[in-house]
Amino acid sequence: MEYKLKFSCYNERSILIEWPSLIDTNILKSILNFKKIIQNHYIKQSIEIINAFNSILIIYDYTIDNINDEIFRLKSLKINEIDIEDLKPNLWEIPVCYGNEFGVDLDDFSSKKDLSKREVIELHSKVNYTIYFIGFLPGFLYLGGLDKKLYLDRKSTPNLYVEKGSVGIGGNQTGIYPQNSPGGWHIIGKTPIELFNPKTNPPSIFSAGDLIRFKPISKSEYLEIEHEINYGKFMLKPIIDA
Repeated sequence: MEYKLKFSCYNERSILIEWPSLIDTNILKSILNFKKIIQNHYIKQSIEIINAFNSILIIYDYTIDNINDEIFRLKSLKINEIDIEDLKPNLWEIPVCYGNEFGVDLDDFSSKKDLSKREVIELHSKVNYTIYFIGFLPGFLYLGGLDKKLYLDRKSTPNLYVEKGSVGIGGNQTGIYPQNSPGGWHIIGKTPIELFNPKTNPPSIFSAGDLIRFKPISKSEYLEIEHEINYGKFMLKPIIDA
Protein backbone atom coordinates (compact mmCIF):
# COMPACT_ATOMS: atom_id res chain seq x y z
CA MET A 1 0.00 0.00 0.00
CA GLU A 2 1.24 3.47 -0.86
CA TYR A 3 0.79 6.33 1.59
CA LYS A 4 0.70 10.06 1.07
CA LEU A 5 3.77 11.26 2.95
CA LYS A 6 4.41 14.71 4.38
CA PHE A 7 8.00 16.01 4.11
CA SER A 8 9.03 19.02 6.19
CA CYS A 9 12.03 20.82 7.63
CA TYR A 10 12.46 19.91 11.31
CA ASN A 11 15.51 22.14 11.79
CA GLU A 12 18.59 23.16 9.81
CA ARG A 13 20.04 19.63 10.12
CA SER A 14 16.92 17.47 10.14
CA ILE A 15 14.02 16.50 7.88
CA LEU A 16 10.79 14.93 9.13
CA ILE A 17 8.75 12.48 7.05
CA GLU A 18 5.24 11.72 8.30
CA TRP A 19 2.75 8.93 7.57
CA PRO A 20 -1.00 8.86 8.44
CA SER A 21 -1.53 9.21 12.20
CA LEU A 22 -2.40 5.58 12.94
CA ILE A 23 -0.80 2.74 14.89
CA ASP A 24 -0.79 0.17 12.12
CA THR A 25 1.57 -2.67 11.16
CA ASN A 26 1.32 -1.85 7.45
CA ILE A 27 2.42 1.72 8.16
CA LEU A 28 5.28 0.35 10.29
CA LYS A 29 6.39 -1.88 7.40
CA SER A 30 6.28 1.10 5.06
CA ILE A 31 8.32 3.18 7.52
CA LEU A 32 10.97 0.47 8.01
CA ASN A 33 11.09 -0.15 4.28
CA PHE A 34 11.65 3.54 3.49
CA LYS A 35 14.18 3.78 6.32
CA LYS A 36 16.17 0.97 4.69
CA ILE A 37 16.01 2.66 1.29
CA ILE A 38 17.27 5.94 2.77
CA GLN A 39 20.11 4.17 4.59
CA ASN A 40 21.16 2.44 1.36
CA HIS A 41 20.97 5.68 -0.61
CA TYR A 42 22.99 7.70 1.92
CA ILE A 43 25.47 4.93 2.70
CA LYS A 44 28.45 7.23 2.05
CA GLN A 45 27.06 10.03 4.20
CA SER A 46 26.80 10.24 7.99
CA ILE A 47 23.14 10.43 8.94
CA GLU A 48 20.99 9.15 11.80
CA ILE A 49 17.45 7.93 11.20
CA ILE A 50 14.95 7.75 14.06
CA ASN A 51 11.55 6.20 13.47
CA ALA A 52 8.40 6.53 15.59
CA PHE A 53 4.82 5.27 15.19
CA ASN A 54 4.10 7.45 12.16
CA SER A 55 7.30 9.21 11.18
CA ILE A 56 10.98 9.17 10.31
CA LEU A 57 13.37 11.89 11.45
CA ILE A 58 16.55 12.12 9.37
CA ILE A 59 19.39 13.85 11.22
CA TYR A 60 22.37 14.97 9.15
CA ASP A 61 25.81 15.66 10.63
CA TYR A 62 25.96 18.90 8.65
CA THR A 63 23.74 21.88 7.92
CA ILE A 64 21.48 21.24 4.93
CA ASP A 65 22.28 23.87 2.28
CA ASN A 66 18.96 23.68 0.47
CA ILE A 67 16.08 22.05 2.32
CA ASN A 68 13.79 21.97 -0.74
CA ASP A 69 16.40 20.22 -2.87
CA GLU A 70 17.03 17.66 -0.13
CA ILE A 71 13.31 17.00 0.30
CA PHE A 72 12.95 16.56 -3.48
CA ARG A 73 15.85 14.08 -3.34
CA LEU A 74 14.09 12.07 -0.62
CA LYS A 75 10.77 12.13 -2.48
CA SER A 76 12.47 10.71 -5.55
CA LEU A 77 13.37 7.53 -3.68
CA LYS A 78 10.80 4.95 -4.64
CA ILE A 79 9.19 3.25 -1.67
CA ASN A 80 8.78 -0.05 -3.54
CA GLU A 81 12.48 -0.56 -4.32
CA ILE A 82 12.72 -3.15 -1.55
CA ASP A 83 10.16 -5.93 -1.15
CA ILE A 84 8.40 -5.32 2.16
CA GLU A 85 8.02 -9.07 2.59
CA ASP A 86 11.80 -9.28 3.06
CA LEU A 87 11.43 -7.51 6.43
CA LYS A 88 11.17 -10.65 8.56
CA PRO A 89 10.85 -10.00 12.31
CA ASN A 90 12.31 -11.88 15.24
CA LEU A 91 9.88 -13.22 17.83
CA TRP A 92 11.10 -12.84 21.42
CA GLU A 93 9.48 -14.60 24.39
CA ILE A 94 9.83 -12.49 27.54
CA PRO A 95 9.28 -14.28 30.89
CA VAL A 96 7.09 -12.28 33.29
CA CYS A 97 6.10 -12.93 36.89
CA TYR A 98 2.68 -11.34 37.34
CA GLY A 99 1.23 -9.96 40.56
CA ASN A 100 2.40 -10.00 44.18
CA GLU A 101 5.53 -7.90 44.81
CA PHE A 102 6.35 -7.97 41.08
CA GLY A 103 3.03 -6.57 39.84
CA VAL A 104 2.04 -4.12 42.55
CA ASP A 105 -0.93 -2.71 40.61
CA LEU A 106 -2.42 -5.97 39.35
CA ASP A 107 -5.12 -6.17 42.05
CA ASP A 108 -6.23 -2.58 41.51
CA PHE A 109 -6.00 -2.91 37.72
CA SER A 110 -8.13 -6.07 37.74
CA SER A 111 -10.74 -4.38 39.91
CA LYS A 112 -10.95 -1.31 37.69
CA LYS A 113 -11.34 -3.48 34.58
CA ASP A 114 -13.83 -5.84 36.28
CA LEU A 115 -11.64 -8.80 35.37
CA SER A 116 -10.03 -11.50 37.49
CA LYS A 117 -6.24 -11.46 37.79
CA ARG A 118 -6.15 -14.70 35.82
CA GLU A 119 -8.13 -13.07 32.99
CA VAL A 120 -5.78 -10.06 32.93
CA ILE A 121 -2.73 -12.34 32.73
CA GLU A 122 -4.30 -14.49 30.00
CA LEU A 123 -5.32 -11.49 27.91
CA HIS A 124 -1.91 -9.85 28.35
CA SER A 125 0.16 -12.94 27.52
CA LYS A 126 -1.80 -14.37 24.59
CA VAL A 127 -0.78 -11.68 22.09
CA ASN A 128 2.28 -11.23 19.89
CA TYR A 129 3.08 -7.52 20.28
CA THR A 130 4.82 -5.51 17.57
CA ILE A 131 7.76 -3.25 18.48
CA TYR A 132 7.01 0.03 16.70
CA PHE A 133 10.03 1.91 17.94
CA ILE A 134 12.45 2.19 20.85
CA GLY A 135 12.74 5.38 22.86
CA PHE A 136 11.54 7.57 25.76
CA LEU A 137 14.07 5.75 27.96
CA PRO A 138 17.03 3.96 26.34
CA GLY A 139 15.74 0.50 25.46
CA PHE A 140 12.04 1.27 26.13
CA LEU A 141 9.96 -0.78 23.67
CA TYR A 142 6.84 0.89 22.28
CA LEU A 143 4.52 -2.07 21.67
CA GLY A 144 1.31 -2.29 19.68
CA GLY A 145 -1.34 -5.00 19.91
CA LEU A 146 -2.76 -4.73 23.45
CA ASP A 147 -6.22 -6.29 23.81
CA LYS A 148 -8.85 -3.54 24.03
CA LYS A 149 -10.24 -5.16 27.19
CA LEU A 150 -7.03 -4.06 28.95
CA TYR A 151 -7.05 -0.40 27.91
CA LEU A 152 -6.81 1.85 30.98
CA ASP A 153 -5.70 5.45 31.25
CA ARG A 154 -2.37 6.11 32.89
CA LYS A 155 -2.28 6.95 36.59
CA SER A 156 -3.32 10.50 37.41
CA THR A 157 -0.30 10.71 39.74
CA PRO A 158 2.81 8.92 38.38
CA ASN A 159 5.01 6.87 40.68
CA LEU A 160 8.32 8.51 41.50
CA TYR A 161 10.09 5.14 41.28
CA VAL A 162 9.35 2.13 39.07
CA GLU A 163 11.80 -0.79 39.16
CA LYS A 164 13.71 -1.89 36.09
CA GLY A 165 11.99 -4.79 34.37
CA SER A 166 8.50 -3.75 35.48
CA VAL A 167 5.78 -4.58 32.96
CA GLY A 168 3.03 -1.99 32.78
CA ILE A 169 -0.10 -0.92 30.95
CA GLY A 170 -0.89 2.69 30.10
CA GLY A 171 -3.71 3.75 27.80
CA ASN A 172 -3.76 1.42 24.80
CA GLN A 173 -0.17 0.25 25.24
CA THR A 174 1.92 -2.12 27.30
CA GLY A 175 5.66 -1.98 27.85
CA ILE A 176 8.66 -2.82 30.00
CA TYR A 177 10.68 -0.27 31.98
CA PRO A 178 14.34 -0.82 30.95
CA GLN A 179 15.74 1.20 33.89
CA ASN A 180 14.62 2.36 37.32
CA SER A 181 12.62 5.51 36.62
CA PRO A 182 9.46 7.48 37.39
CA GLY A 183 6.41 6.19 35.58
CA GLY A 184 2.64 6.42 35.37
CA TRP A 185 1.72 3.04 33.96
CA HIS A 186 -0.10 0.32 35.92
CA ILE A 187 2.51 -2.29 36.92
CA ILE A 188 1.13 -5.81 36.53
CA GLY A 189 4.36 -7.85 36.52
CA LYS A 190 8.10 -7.89 36.15
CA THR A 191 10.71 -9.60 33.99
CA PRO A 192 14.29 -10.45 34.99
CA ILE A 193 15.44 -9.86 31.39
CA GLU A 194 17.86 -6.99 30.72
CA LEU A 195 16.37 -4.88 27.93
CA PHE A 196 19.24 -2.43 27.64
CA ASN A 197 22.93 -2.70 28.47
CA PRO A 198 25.17 0.22 27.41
CA LYS A 199 28.25 -2.01 27.84
CA THR A 200 27.22 -4.33 24.98
CA ASN A 201 27.14 -3.73 21.24
CA PRO A 202 24.37 -3.24 20.35
CA PRO A 203 23.03 -2.17 23.76
CA SER A 204 19.58 -3.58 22.85
CA ILE A 205 18.97 -6.88 21.04
CA PHE A 206 15.50 -5.77 19.92
CA SER A 207 14.59 -3.89 16.74
CA ALA A 208 11.55 -2.05 15.42
CA GLY A 209 9.36 -4.58 13.64
CA ASP A 210 10.25 -7.43 15.99
CA LEU A 211 7.54 -9.27 17.92
CA ILE A 212 7.28 -9.71 21.69
CA ARG A 213 5.35 -12.42 23.51
CA PHE A 214 5.02 -12.48 27.31
CA LYS A 215 5.35 -15.84 29.08
CA PRO A 216 3.87 -16.10 32.60
CA ILE A 217 6.33 -17.60 35.09
CA SER A 218 6.33 -18.31 38.82
CA LYS A 219 8.35 -16.44 41.44
CA SER A 220 10.78 -19.37 41.72
CA GLU A 221 11.28 -19.38 37.93
CA TYR A 222 11.86 -15.61 38.05
CA LEU A 223 14.54 -15.97 40.72
CA GLU A 224 16.19 -18.83 38.84
CA ILE A 225 16.43 -16.81 35.60
CA GLU A 226 17.66 -13.77 37.55
CA HIS A 227 20.39 -15.92 39.12
CA GLU A 228 21.44 -17.27 35.70
CA ILE A 229 21.57 -13.74 34.29
CA ASN A 230 23.73 -12.52 37.19
CA TYR A 231 26.23 -15.31 36.54
CA GLY A 232 26.20 -14.95 32.75
CA LYS A 233 24.46 -18.28 32.16
CA PHE A 234 21.29 -16.99 30.51
CA MET A 235 20.94 -15.56 27.01
CA LEU A 236 17.64 -14.61 25.46
CA LYS A 237 17.32 -15.94 21.92
CA PRO A 238 14.62 -15.28 19.33
CA ILE A 239 12.07 -17.99 18.60
CA ILE A 240 12.03 -16.87 14.97
CA ASP A 241 15.39 -15.71 13.64
CA ALA A 242 15.22 -13.39 10.63
